[in-house]
Amino acid sequence: MRHDHPSDPEVRIRAAMQQLLGGDIPEGLKCDVKSLCILSGVPRATLYRSYPHVKKEFELARSDEQTAGRQPDQRLAQIEHLKTEVADLHARLGRINDQIAELQTFKATALSRIAAQHDEITSLRGELGATPTANVHRLTTR
Repeated sequence: MRHDHPSDPEVRIRAAMQQLLGGDIPEGLKCDVKSLCILSGVPRATLYRSYPHVKKEFELARSDEQTAGRQPDQRLAQIEHLKTEVADLHARLGRINDQIAELQTFKATALSRIAAQHDEITSLRGELGATPTANVHRLTTR
């Protein structure tokens, strides 16, 4: 026999279920069976023993919401969003670190080439001073 008034545990469970699935989750609670029992004032043992059909309905509805990309508990949705953002930032950081390594290699190569060119110029200047030739003309320095 079912009585549709607030003292009926099933009515309280269903009301709590709608509240949780609707995203109106009180501080300290989650969208889970434990919170469903706390919010409805029905002990977990009673829910499991007397209302397993309502518990199953709650779990299916919660699963359907999550599968559809909706998260009744906005805190969990925010956590998932932040996890995705952190993963994206780690990937971006990895790409930036790769670019930095490439630029450091480029810089080392460029500095090495500049040093080699400087040595060659110094050597040629030395040769010019030691053996003047008719084909070689000294450039004026600034």
